Amino acid sequence: MKKKITTRRALLLVNAKARRGRESVDPVIGRLQTGGLAVTVEPFEALPEIARDIVRLRAMADLVIVCGGDGSVSSAAMAAMESGLPMGIIPMGTANDLARTLEIPLDLLRAADVIAEGHARPIDVGTVNGHAFFNVASIGLSTELAEGLDPALKRHFGRLGYALAAIRVLTKASRFRARITEKGMMTEVETYQIAVGNGRHYGGGNVVEETAEIDDGHLDLYSLEMSNLWKLALMLRSFRSGRHGAWQEVRTARCVEFDIETKKPLPVNADGEIVTATPAHFKVHPKAISVFTPATA
Repeated sequence: MKKKITTRRALLLVNAKARRGRESVDPVIGRLQTGGLAVTVEPFEALPEIARDIVRLRAMADLVIVCGGDGSVSSAAMAAMESGLPMGIIPMGTANDLARTLEIPLDLLRAADVIAEGHARPIDVGTVNGHAFFNVASIGLSTELAEGLDPALKRHFGRLGYALAAIRVLTKASRFRARITEKGMMTEVETYQIAVGNGRHYGGGNVVEETAEIDDGHLDLYSLEMSNLWKLALMLRSFRSGRHGAWQEVRTARCVEFDIETKKPLPVNADGEIVTATPAHFKVHPKAISVFTPATA
């Protein structure tokens, strides 16, 4: 008696506004179908639609595939976690830091092959006030950058667009006061930025912390407490390697939960999107979701 072959059903969520969103997904769909997947395509334009689509169509899917950038993937995380569906990533964003962390190819067809091969890796999910992030959530400079980044500049110039916007932010940045709480211990700081990392890569290839991994079960925090922001230019190489904690102006900490309070509410940027404001509670959810990765990742 022949064994019945069950076709896996894939819900393919496509962000037309992503950096590469104008590219046709037809070749990707064809590659997934060749790999044995039955594909249902659901387009979206606003990030809140992603979770609603997963909840609405969960019964007709065995896995979710997100075509978009880091913000799109993070927006799918909570619904995918609650549904128990594994997730695939077709990296069509600007930075694609989660794909970089998980060694998912940036070539769309090769990324589709990874999903078809079916090797799922459990990874951690970070949350800030209940909003998911895979890479980093932050308060300060990167939030000002996200708020001031023209979507058209981001689409047309990619990482260069980020660099141009960053220069504008740096020229008018100022420090803010915050209270960081971990394990019941409170620390008062004056800082330009507080970042809490869950994964390894963020910001187009920076490293959260030298030893950070996306399945290590904890969060890594750093706070930029220099008096002269332009000293940051001297630190750039250390941020690329994750060794920025060696500078005395950079406070670092590692924990499973952090609370950050500010005198007045400040916006929080999670994986490139403004999602909430302080006071902010950060928490790690160890190996809470499975993502398709190369077998060697």
